[in-house]
Amino acid sequence: MTTTNTVKVQLVRSPIGCKESHRATVRGLGLRKINSVSELQDTPAVRGMINKISYLIKVI
Repeated sequence: MTTTNTVKVQLVRSPIGCKESHRATVRGLGLRKINSVSELQDTPAVRGMINKISYLIKVI
């Protein structure tokens, strides 16, 4: 049995008025509307995306 580490992120602020690349990162994490939650694999790439838009999301 293998345990895959996941991380849950929730969009808490609107990406309206943010940089286009930050909006694309929000979409890349699978987040659409405010309070939407996405469960992702805990990889360095995902960690970097979370870091980039940390002011828009909350890790739960």
